[in-house]
Amino acid sequence: MTKLKVVHIVEALGGGIYSYFINLTQVLAPHPNIDLTVIYSDKRQEINANKITKDFHPDTTLIKVAMLREISPVADYNSFKDLRSELKILKPDVLHLHSSKAGILGRVAFLAAFKFNTKLYYTPHGYSFLRKDISGLKRFAFFTIEFLSQKLTGGKIVACGDTELKYSKKIGPSILVRNGINFKNALQQETLKSDRIQNIVTLGRITYARNPSFFNTIALQNPDLNFIWIGDGELKHLITAPNIQVTGWFEDRNVALSTLSKADVYLQTSLWEGLPIALLEAAAQKIPIIATAIIGNRDIIVNGKTGILIEEASDFKAALNTIEAPHKRKKMGIANYERCSLLFDSSRNFNKLISIYSSDYQ
Repeated sequence: MTKLKVVHIVEALGGGIYSYFINLTQVLAPHPNIDLTVIYSDKRQEINANKITKDFHPDTTLIKVAMLREISPVADYNSFKDLRSELKILKPDVLHLHSSKAGILGRVAFLAAFKFNTKLYYTPHGYSFLRKDISGLKRFAFFTIEFLSQKLTGGKIVACGDTELKYSKKIGPSILVRNGINFKNALQQETLKSDRIQNIVTLGRITYARNPSFFNTIALQNPDLNFIWIGDGELKHLITAPNIQVTGWFEDRNVALSTLSKADVYLQTSLWEGLPIALLEAAAQKIPIIATAIIGNRDIIVNGKTGILIEEASDFKAALNTIEAPHKRKKMGIANYERCSLLFDSSRNFNKLISIYSSDYQ
């Protein structure tokens, strides 16, 4: 059987999407029927080309094309030309775009490459029109762009979570392939590290979406606890509480996961999400989770059973009191592990993606 030429394009290759691609390449690249290429941009601060080469499956072909997160007519036009050139050379059977910027640039390049038998897919990883840091007018504009782009190019939206699927269906033909991690190879640890709660940990880029101000407020209200933010970002200056340690980015992903293992409780303070990989990493280590009751988090956490969802900073203390007893934390951590390992296993979910590619291309 001839291998399917599968090309993924991503600009926002950081944070959870980076973990997503690690797991994606580990499933797709060694598959006997897949020839995998990832086109990515190295223009974000946290991107390290050597690290990508080390972390991604070695059978993945990697191509760098400069893409900027911000709108820049000149830079975006140059990105479009480079993407078009690469697609004309690669002539993919399957083109899969990720997040808003690559979604737009990739679609225009797809049309301009004149390869009409290529099957097109798009995963939003959290729609821009759901952002809470922009006006209602901008949210409407982003929705309109998503809607018109889909109508212009066709293809399928591959939602990464159940709630994202609900919004995707308003835009065009949509299917669900949940985000996933490799639970079998997850770092193993004791489900409890101490009888009392001491370390509260989060993982990710320090951006508006991750709501560092909320995380900081919770830390200030709980001065007897240690808070650790694994990562870095442009809003680091909002982290001012003396009981918060910001680790920065680790060159070795396993070091970051080892630091995560110190958590007695994992705290996710996001304002919006697609489907957060960080929660899955915490679930894989059976760490009890407290998270904001927002899109994405709600797809992973069953409130009161596999974690606790909160609305206000004051809710955090009440949530801690609910799981203060060691046996309750252990029970919740195990329950979340069992549910997530069934729904969000990367091998199962990304093999489903391969089946979709194959069946659509026949």
